[in-house]
Amino acid sequence: MTDPLSAERAAAVAQIAALTREFDQVVDASRQSNADDEHDPEGATIAFERQQVAALLDSARRRLADVEAALERRAAGGYGVCETCGRPIAPERLAARPAARTCIDCAR
Repeated sequence: MTDPLSAERAAAVAQIAALTREFDQVVDASRQSNADDEHDPEGATIAFERQQVAALLDSARRRLADVEAALERRAAGGYGVCETCGRPIAPERLAARPAARTCIDCAR
């Protein structure tokens, strides 16, 4: 059985790879087009799509960084301990958010 952090890391890496391919396709399509992002109605769509994929990619990279930080905390013996109050993070919270840094009370 794969542990939740390893599964979360693998999912984040896969998401980054897929979004990177999608971003590259959007950029390549815009290079092959004569669309002027600023003046062509289709250009606005291309620019929006590029920005949307870029935002999703940034989010996926932050997710991966959070998971890798959790893996470091686990290696150092601090995984599952709230960074704010020092109490244990509930197993249910860690099951839902394996990279959680805080308990549910401190997250509020």
